Amino acid sequence: MFTKIKNIAFIAFFAAILTFSPAFCAPAANASISVTPLSVVAAPQKYLNKNITMKATFDKFSTLGLDYKKAMRSSADYIGFLIQRDDVVDHNVPLSEMKLFIKRNYAEKFIELDTGDKIQITGVVFSNALGDPWVDVSKITILQKKPNPNKDKNK
Repeated sequence: MFTKIKNIAFIAFFAAILTFSPAFCAPAANASISVTPLSVVAAPQKYLNKNITMKATFDKFSTLGLDYKKAMRSSADYIGFLIQRDDVVDHNVPLSEMKLFIKRNYAEKFIELDTGDKIQITGVVFSNALGDPWVDVSKITILQKKPNPNKDKNK
């Protein structure tokens, strides 16, 4: 009988260790899923309320999607931007199906971004209004600046 109680206690102890072990816990709330822009556009509901990270090619800052009541981001506080489709290589096509928003004061740090610059974006898909992903961008990292022959010539 004592051996049985010892075994039950051991199993309970082992189960408690596994339950609270970091390897068995759910991912941290701020953990980010690595995605491609087109995968998010193809299934925005799959990424709703998820923190995502994706590599992209910057296209331009834009007011597209701002002040839309069903996925409200005020033009007074936010600016939108577009990235390029990564499935078109012979010319620039914006991925207008993805609405990307960044706080205006943070966007000021990226005023030097040019069309064609490679960036990494981290943010949360906060809506799938109109069947499109709407993303609050919390971080932009410039991975590679597009060579500019005019700027390089003057150096």
